[in-house]
Amino acid sequence: MERILRRWWPVLALLLLFGALQVKLWLGDGGWREAKALRQTVDEQRAENARLQQRNDALEAEVEDLKSGETAVEERARSELGMVKPGETFYRVVEPHPTGDKPDPAEADKENDEADSK
Repeated sequence: MERILRRWWPVLALLLLFGALQVKLWLGDGGWREAKALRQTVDEQRAENARLQQRNDALEAEVEDLKSGETAVEERARSELGMVKPGETFYRVVEPHPTGDKPDPAEADKENDEADSK
């Protein structure tokens, strides 16, 4: 028996060392589970970066459009600020009252005042 142990002890030591390394690989810090979690985090971050890059590209195109052309600036001024060019006449189209009755002029003034105050 002693002879067998002398002969096989290096093999047993290597097997124990291999087992300890396997435990570290599967369960320890920097093991397979942690690497998988890090890969998932990286994938999520890449997706977020792609979404933000698309947003940045759209904003960059809008800025370039505003810098290069008067039409974009003019369109924004008209739609968002209600501006008109000198010499132009502004017309507002008012839809007829839904009941077919003529609206009370006093109520129309109230509605206009409320719209102006907003």
